[in-house]
Amino acid sequence: MTHTRLQATPKRMVFISLTTAITCIFAPLSIPIPVSPVPITLTNLVLFISIFVLGWKDSLISYTVYLLIGFAGLPVFSGFTGGIGKLVGPTGGYLIGFFFLILIEGLFIQYFPYKKSSAFIGMALGMAATYLFGTMWLAIQMNITFIAALSVGVLPYLLGDAVKIAAALVLAPMLQSRLMNISR
Repeated sequence: MTHTRLQATPKRMVFISLTTAITCIFAPLSIPIPVSPVPITLTNLVLFISIFVLGWKDSLISYTVYLLIGFAGLPVFSGFTGGIGKLVGPTGGYLIGFFFLILIEGLFIQYFPYKKSSAFIGMALGMAATYLFGTMWLAIQMNITFIAALSVGVLPYLLGDAVKIAAALVLAPMLQSRLMNISR
C-alpha cells in the first residue's frame, strides 16, 4: 500500500504503529555469533516486508520511531538492549544503514510495482548499501581494516539475508493482499 499524499488517516497511523510494534518485537530477537559483534536479527526481514506493504515513506516513519524508542533506552535493539550506546557502538552503522535499505527498496517497489524481480533487486541493493555503511562504521569502531570488517560484519550474514529476501518476496505480497482486503 503506497500513499501518494501524506495524510494522517487513522488507517495509515494504525499501520505505521503496528509496523513499529512488530519491529520492536522481532528486532530484539537475536542470535549472537562468535566471530562478530553483530548478531543475527530479524530487523531486516521486518523492513523488507514493511517497505513492500506500507511503502517507503511510511516504513521510514515507522523505522525512525523504532530507533527513537531504542535511543530512549527501551530494550528494542538486538539482545533486548537500548540506549545511545547501541547506536554509536559497532552495530550502530547497520542500524543507521537500514535507512538506505528503506529508500532503495522502496523506490524500486514504488517505480516498478508488482514486479518481484524489481523488488528483489531493490532488496539486494538496499542490503548492499546497508552492508557498506555498516561495515565502514564497524571498521572505524573496532579499529580494523575494511576487509576485516567485511569478514565479521557481512560474510556470516549473506546466506541468512538471502533467505530473508526470499521469504519476504513470498510473504509480503500475500500480506499486502490480505491487508488491502481487511482495510476496505
